[in-house]
Amino acid sequence: MYFADGHCDFLYGMVNDGYDLRSPRGRQSVSLEKLVKGNVKLQFFAAWIDIKHRRGYLSQFMCMADAYERMHEENPELVKLTPDFDPSGSRIATVLTIEGGEAAEGYEDILRCFRRMGVKAMTLTWNTRNELANPALKKDKHGLTFLGKRMVREMGRIGMAVDISHLNDAGIDDVLSEDVKVFASHSNARAVYDSPRSHCDEHIREIGRRGGTVGVNFYHKQLTDKPSATMGDIARQAAHILEVGGESCLAIGSDFDGMGQYPQGLDGPDKLPELARAFESEGITGRVLEAACWGNLMRFAKSLCE
Repeated sequence: MYFADGHCDFLYGMVNDGYDLRSPRGRQSVSLEKLVKGNVKLQFFAAWIDIKHRRGYLSQFMCMADAYERMHEENPELVKLTPDFDPSGSRIATVLTIEGGEAAEGYEDILRCFRRMGVKAMTLTWNTRNELANPALKKDKHGLTFLGKRMVREMGRIGMAVDISHLNDAGIDDVLSEDVKVFASHSNARAVYDSPRSHCDEHIREIGRRGGTVGVNFYHKQLTDKPSATMGDIARQAAHILEVGGESCLAIGSDFDGMGQYPQGLDGPDKLPELARAFESEGITGRVLEAACWGNLMRFAKSLCE
């Protein structure tokens, strides 16, 4: 069984904490050894924009874009995803994304440069309000700003997907009103556990209808009110997303290296085969399981390479 993961924060750790794919250190979760052991064939690497960082937003992105390139130079096992990528080989495909629309600093020309540099998707917000949109964690009924709508339209024109993770409901409605590729890289279903960062069924259903994916997130505060989460909690989320969004919607969006606490027995990509067994316990089997574990996200990601 192959696996594809729609979100990790390794690049931030590489820049700020000395993370190294070949020589893991500290709290690092994603490593080359674990990716290989988990049979991961596609990994999205997000450039997370830290609004409290001493460096400017664009400068932060450039640091992580440089780290992404160095990561490839130092690890020939990695290859940037192309439409003809064959997962049966020995290589691991990667995709560069941005978590936090602050990176573009409100300029469409910077957005176009991102696309030329290989960025395939971007969230509009993280957990704080910015010049583009309002985040899920803030109780605000306003959606995208005028500038945010302009940026989303430009993303649609240049073929960059809008990642609605972290966006509030009104903002998601605004995104879905535009002609743009849309997905949720690392989000869950509110109907299973009522977290403000999770999505309502209506939005999950529409993402699935439009060919996008919803990658189930492993962060315990989006899974349970207990001190820690289990693979069963993740599998229940997956089963609901599958039921609502359809067989082509469900994916994985771990958020590895982006949280301080992992679900029991799931602290790295090497444990993903065990998660697949938890999915099977929830009735997700056969070709539907294969699609959820890697096929759906691979299809969507390849569509961004065209």
